[in-house]
Amino acid sequence: MSTQKELATEDYLSLINAAAETLKEKLQADPALNLALPRVLIICGSGLGGIADILQKEPQLEVEYGEIPGFQQSTVVGHAGKLIFGLIGEKNVPVVAMLGRLHFYEGYTFQQTTFPVRVCKKLGVSTVVVTNAAGGANPEYKPGDLMIINDHINFPGFAGHHPLRGPNLDEFGPRFQPLSDAYSYKLRHLFFTKAREIGVKRPIYEGTYMYAAGPTFESRAEVRMARILGADAVGMSTVPEVIVA
Repeated sequence: MSTQKELATEDYLSLINAAAETLKEKLQADPALNLALPRVLIICGSGLGGIADILQKEPQLEVEYGEIPGFQQSTVVGHAGKLIFGLIGEKNVPVVAMLGRLHFYEGYTFQQTTFPVRVCKKLGVSTVVVTNAAGGANPEYKPGDLMIINDHINFPGFAGHHPLRGPNLDEFGPRFQPLSDAYSYKLRHLFFTKAREIGVKRPIYEGTYMYAAGPTFESRAEVRMARILGADAVGMSTVPEVIVA
């Protein structure tokens, strides 16, 4: 259970808008920076902060979480707690990399753990790339293998711990959100195509990710249950962000 209280809906929406305006002002403060609002959000999971290194070195803007209204600081080692705005690829796509996510097991509410995703949507982000370090439940998987998520099991959701519980935020989507295509087939196919082009050697699978609240790792019985339910990997993040996105 979260150790913090959720905000009233109006207060939460006001905080989202304040955070978005703060980031817009920072992006526009230096005309020489010439960075457009991001179209893609990349959430860097545990130990994966190096993903931000694929951004072009210039122009870049780093913003610490402490500078943004409503952003909380992760208490987990390896989560830097900052946003990096920049460009990526030959087409100079404007992106924002999120170095450090919040987890339900840290005592944060789902309002807080998914807050950055909502703020980025207000900035104009339409695509979210989520990454994490997860435990393999599929016996074919080995440490270091890659898995592209094609579906998920929101296990805490069975007990009512759901990021969309409470008053619906209509400007972010409908009350009853379909999740049958939460993980874009087009983007998954693109990942496999590009992985082949650049010669990635390690195995790459597609599979179902089970979200568990943590912070303990799963018992043997829980891993067996995960396999019976169809999970290939289990972790303590990602799904709340995907549901809100």
